[in-house]
Amino acid sequence: MKYLLFMLLGTGLTFGASAQNRDSVAVVAAVEQLRTAMINGNEEALNAIASDQLSYGHSGGHVEGKTEFVTKISSGKSDFVTIEISEQSILVSGKTAIVRHTLNATTNDGGKPGIVKLKILLVFQKEKGNWKMLARQAVKS
Repeated sequence: MKYLLFMLLGTGLTFGASAQNRDSVAVVAAVEQLRTAMINGNEEALNAIASDQLSYGHSGGHVEGKTEFVTKISSGKSDFVTIEISEQSILVSGKTAIVRHTLNATTNDGGKPGIVKLKILLVFQKEKGNWKMLARQAVKS
């Protein structure tokens, strides 16, 4: 009996770890979807990855909602030419994921070239089976 209980417990932990791993892989894919959508300025992709309740914080203190975030990127007002992500860590807890990374980017906001290096905190929430960016906060690196 103890053996059966031990096996069932071990199997449950294995399935839990497997689900955790699947979610981590899906969050990595969501971060990549966000990165690509920001470079391409793809309005449809930006709307798809952002939660309707998005709180998007800039390193200068300005905070935007979903509509302002999508409009700025898709209009080219905020123009990312390249975005490189490094030092990424992901923690998944239920339907919430916390992502931290360093973002190095080249920009061309309003025709003015620039270089950006930021530390980023992203919060993703699983909504109807998809990981959506719920919050983002940047600080200068």
